Amino acid sequence: MRRFAYCKVVLATSLVWVMLDMFILLYFSECNKCDDKKERGLPGRNDALVKPRDGPGEGGKPVVIPKESQEKMKEMFKINQFNLMASEMIALNRSLPDVRLEGCKNKLYPDNLPRTSVVIVFHNEAWSTLLRTVHSVIDRSPQTLLEEIVLVDDASERDFLKRPLEQYVRKLEVPVRVVRMEQRSGLIRARLKGASISKGQVITFLDAHCECTTGWLEPLLARIKQDKTVVCPIIDVISDDTFEYMAGSDMTYGGFNWKLNFRWYPVPQREMDRRKGDRTLPVRTPTMAGGLFSIDRDYFQEIGTYDAGMDIWGGENLEISFRIWQCGGTLEIVTCSHVGHVFRKATPYTFPGGTGQIINKNNRRLAEVWMDEFKNFFYIISPGVTKVDYGDITSRSSLRQKLQCKPFSWYLENVYPDSQIPRHYYSLGEVFSYTANKEIRTDDLCLDVSKLNGPVMMLKCHHLKGNQLWEYDPVKLTLVHVNSNQCLDKASEEDSQVPSVRDCTHSRSQQWLLRNVTLPEVF
Repeated sequence: MRRFAYCKVVLATSLVWVMLDMFILLYFSECNKCDDKKERGLPGRNDALVKPRDGPGEGGKPVVIPKESQEKMKEMFKINQFNLMASEMIALNRSLPDVRLEGCKNKLYPDNLPRTSVVIVFHNEAWSTLLRTVHSVIDRSPQTLLEEIVLVDDASERDFLKRPLEQYVRKLEVPVRVVRMEQRSGLIRARLKGASISKGQVITFLDAHCECTTGWLEPLLARIKQDKTVVCPIIDVISDDTFEYMAGSDMTYGGFNWKLNFRWYPVPQREMDRRKGDRTLPVRTPTMAGGLFSIDRDYFQEIGTYDAGMDIWGGENLEISFRIWQCGGTLEIVTCSHVGHVFRKATPYTFPGGTGQIINKNNRRLAEVWMDEFKNFFYIISPGVTKVDYGDITSRSSLRQKLQCKPFSWYLENVYPDSQIPRHYYSLGEVFSYTANKEIRTDDLCLDVSKLNGPVMMLKCHHLKGNQLWEYDPVKLTLVHVNSNQCLDKASEEDSQVPSVRDCTHSRSQQWLLRNVTLPEVF
């Protein structure tokens, strides 16, 4: 009798799960029929996990949409600003190539690595990309190292991201928690919420449209265990058009330009020399992209987490990068770790208050707290930023003092000597600067003379002087090209409006008034 009663309980429980699955499938089926854009992006054909290994997108291959579906594909693209139709054709647990360097595949890591919580913030994310992120974390992470996954919903409006999502993740083999923000708060505050409730010794932040590859987690945790370094994976590219998986380069690292825009640049020779040519060793990077990184929980608190005074998104990656380096930490790209990310050409999200206003405010905060006198570069290049109310920065300035952080000049000289911001300059303008190296430059481009009595061009700064060497005379107001002994001349009306070099005549067309010029006694 007891055995019969037990069987009845098991049968009843199974029926409950079957009915629940049927409800979810019916719900999705009905939603897929609707034309409301807010109800799109949920699972259609990819509701089943496993697909044939030659199915769409398997092995990271591109998905080709038939011609007869192109128009529908274009309409669906607008919802999330990526090819939603292609994403829905791909299995949630699709296979990916192992894109690691050969030397990475044989590395051994300690058994007692710290466990991590993976925090993923989403807002109106497509079902397929969000769940593919989750499944890639679960499938390609040793469960002994994965504490939990925390999904932070930043006030999504799509119904399938509410109860159906909670029901789905409840059945996964790793604890997955869904946390809701009461109102739209943006990436920064949503991540702070997720971090505050997470349990792992390490916090790993991922975006909601990522795919982790084989062996992605162990090298990140190993570096943190070694010396609490803040670490990022190589960010591979998942095409927003075809969802093809393309390996990123281990020969690039993070930097920024004068407008405080994050940029990828080639890894400099000095960093290659430091690693003695071993490309499997982590790269010290001046900045990080910000979407994907791991950090020790205690260290995250110690260095001040995120600047909660920043809004939504933008600038937080540079702010935390400057802070890590200036306050005694290290920031690295771990070249043995690869995570794919869907890079979009445009954002599908609205920014309360306007995109420009929010990013300007955030950038102003980081400039005021961390950049010292070098903030003037930013303000002169982007004068509109100075009109933005950036709020109270007292607590962040106090944090800098408490941590005894180094000046920004130290950062430029020791961490980012290749910066497009010259450490020594004599004139700043909205278009160009005149540097201590006698270059006329903007970002990483320098004014270059290609031929005598001809137009000048902006070419990549080579720092070898030569055709990029200019001498400024503050009395005559001339810029003399040293190699040719000719003067920079404004274009005349009949010319192509491109400045040129001509024999020096001291005419008005050869006079240049540089702002805030302070020439040294010895160049």
